[in-house]
Amino acid sequence: MIDKSKITEHAEILGSCGRHVGTVDHVEGDFIKLTRSDSEDGQHHYLPISAVASVEEGKVTTTMNHQAARSLLQDSPEAGLGADPTLG
Repeated sequence: MIDKSKITEHAEILGSCGRHVGTVDHVEGDFIKLTRSDSEDGQHHYLPISAVASVEEGKVTTTMNHQAARSLLQDSPEAGLGADPTLG
């Protein structure tokens, strides 16, 4: 389990391949909120903490390559909850 407190503001998020995924704005619950500057639509997006493999030297590395990690980005931390009718 990743220690969320080690994920710092403005840390670079990298795929397991070493390519850029985004930049940390801050941690919100079980998600990392990415800065708008890395977004094609100018909006914040969220990456599940469960996708993080490690946090070292101010860099967050995901468990998958950058393309797979970017495919997990959500528009809000609640975006994934709609699939289960018992959650909301």
